[in-house]
Parts: sequence; C-alpha cells; structure tokens
Amino acid sequence: MSRACSPGSHTSDEISIRPYEAADRAAVRRVCFLTGFMGEPVGWMWRDQESFSDIFTGYWTDREPEHALVAERYGVVVGYLLGCTDSRRVWNAGKLLMRHGFARGVAFRPGTSRMFWRMISDGIGDAIGHRLPPPTYYDERWPAHLHIDLLPVCRHRGVGTALVGRWLESLRQAQVPGCHLQTMAENTRAIAFFEKMGFSRFGTPDAAPGFRTRTGERMGVQLMVQPLRPATLGAHIADPTHVADLNGVDG
Repeated sequence: MSRACSPGSHTSDEISIRPYEAADRAAVRRVCFLTGFMGEPVGWMWRDQESFSDIFTGYWTDREPEHALVAERYGVVVGYLLGCTDSRRVWNAGKLLMRHGFARGVAFRPGTSRMFWRMISDGIGDAIGHRLPPPTYYDERWPAHLHIDLLPVCRHRGVGTALVGRWLESLRQAQVPGCHLQTMAENTRAIAFFEKMGFSRFGTPDAAPGFRTRTGERMGVQLMVQPLRPATLGAHIADPTHVADLNGVDG
C-alpha cells in the first residue's frame, strides 16, 4: 500500500499535517500520554509514560510508520493519527502489558501497580463470567483501524477531520474494504466526532479490564466501524493484538 499521506497540507494558519517521521517518535509518545484518558492526561491513573505510550503507539510508529500522520504547530507535534491496514499484524497487547509489568517493573511501582493488578483481577473475573472481550476485534469487512489523539491546542479546528479524512481516502485508494476503531463508551465527544466522520457503533460496549472513571465506575469500550466499499466476507475475532483507542478527539 502507498503512503497514507501526501505531502504536508495546512488546516489553519499555523497547523499543518504531514507524514510521520522517525524523529517524531518521542513527540507522539508525549501526546499519547497527555491525552491518554479521553483526551486528558493519563498520569493520575498510570504514571509511567514509557510503558503506556509503548502499548498505545509502539507498533504503529515502529512497524507501520508509512501509515502515520502528524499535526504540527510551529514545528511542534500536537496531534497524530496512527493507522494499520490489517489488524492481525499488530503486537499482542497482553504480552506487551506483561513485559512492561515485570521487565520494566510497572507491576510493582507506585502509580502503576494498582491499575496493573486491577486489570489482571478484572480480566480473570470477566473470563470466568464469559464477559472478557479480546483486545483486538478483527473482521474482514473492516480490517484496518486507526488511533487518533490531539492536544487541546488543535481541537475544534478541523485537524481531526483532516487526519481521519486523509486516512480513509488512502484506504479507499488501496481498496481496503473498511476501517474500525475502539473508543471509551463514556467518551461521548469522541463517539459523536467519529459518527460525523462516517463511523457507526457496532454492538454494545465491552467492559475494559482495569479502567475506571475518576469516581470509580468500570468503563467500557465501544467498537465503531465504517465500510469503505461493498464486502460480504464473514467476521471473526483475531488473536489479542490491538488495544482500544482510549483518547478523546474533537475535529
């Protein structure tokens, strides 16, 4: 597939969109951490930026950089879209979590250990109750997926619309039949934005192991899909390789 991006374009006087470059990796990880809880900083829930950002951006920047876009303001990356054309290729999120949990030690650190073990506990309980969803949804009708995150400085300025529009157009040109994403069910602003971009909610939200609102309620993950050309292939679930897009975005 060709690059997801054409040369840089402008969405406002000072914000431009361009293809991701290797030098953007640290900036993308920073944006991920600063928007990791429905568009807000995730540090109150998970303090280790390296592990959080690796789980949510590592595969996409390191294995499919040709399908990534960044939004830049005065030379600083303020948003991104990370794409994948076949979700079966993505790294196993459960294995990544275990690696960071024990090799990096987040299972035992203040600021991460509580959520780490809550994820394990929720997962065991959900599995016993036959409620545990796979971290990756794979369906041949919409095999591609995306993650998008924007800092507040570039929201409500058409940046999200431009990023998603360019990604979907690249999928159409490559004859990819459809695209999906996952976002928190509580993130009504993000859901409304994605609906504006042509996505539809698919099924009911699944519980997200470990994730809680600030007041302690369990959170859910909403799958959203968009067919890009007619397809009649059947659906099935892939191995757990793709984590939900937890973050907020306003076009």
